[in-house]
Amino acid sequence: MITGRILYVEDDVNLAFVTKDNLELQGYLVHHCTSGKEALEAFQSQLPDICILDIMLPDLDGFALAQEIRKLNAKVPIIFLTSKSQKEDKINGLRLGADDYITKPFSIEELHLKIQVFLRRSNAIFPKEEKVFKIGEYLFDADNLTLHHKGKAQQLTRREADLLGIFCKNKGKLLKREEILQQIWGTDDYFAGRSLDVFISRLRKYLKEDPRITIENFHGVGFKLVAPLEK
Repeated sequence: MITGRILYVEDDVNLAFVTKDNLELQGYLVHHCTSGKEALEAFQSQLPDICILDIMLPDLDGFALAQEIRKLNAKVPIIFLTSKSQKEDKINGLRLGADDYITKPFSIEELHLKIQVFLRRSNAIFPKEEKVFKIGEYLFDADNLTLHHKGKAQQLTRREADLLGIFCKNKGKLLKREEILQQIWGTDDYFAGRSLDVFISRLRKYLKEDPRITIENFHGVGFKLVAPLEK
């Protein structure tokens, strides 16, 4: 039984062999590529459910590859593989449209968990009866990961939609940072916190056309979505 289609881009052949083999044992259909250009072509033909990208790749690095993928599909989750010495790469990757990262060396269990989180989280955050939210002048369609405003649609990534969904479900309520981090990232460590700040900035940018909408920052405590919000 196939549980999901993965585009896995890694030029370390030995690491890729072990990772691919283990993921396939979990039921995933894994398409492995060793270069960015090869992966971009595969993305268009394979239509993966999730992308796992190494940063250091020949001919087209992971950052450039993620940007090209985002031009083709704003929804598909993207996870970057980074080394411990590439701390800022994690934040840069998120700014370029990635949804998460995992640090090398990693365990297959950790990678599998992150994949499961992305493939399952949508239904956990958005119950069947809660799929469309009115946020001031905006309409948020959680099913299609779109934020509509005056005839224009902003395509959201899976993680952007998950974060906005939590704010919509808790309209006017102060949400603690650790609560958001645990629900979205599954951890409240330093880099998850930095990632949250990046995604908050993205949402503020998307919602800026309606001045009545703010995501208030309560320093050291958490965030609150303030808006004329209706379901």
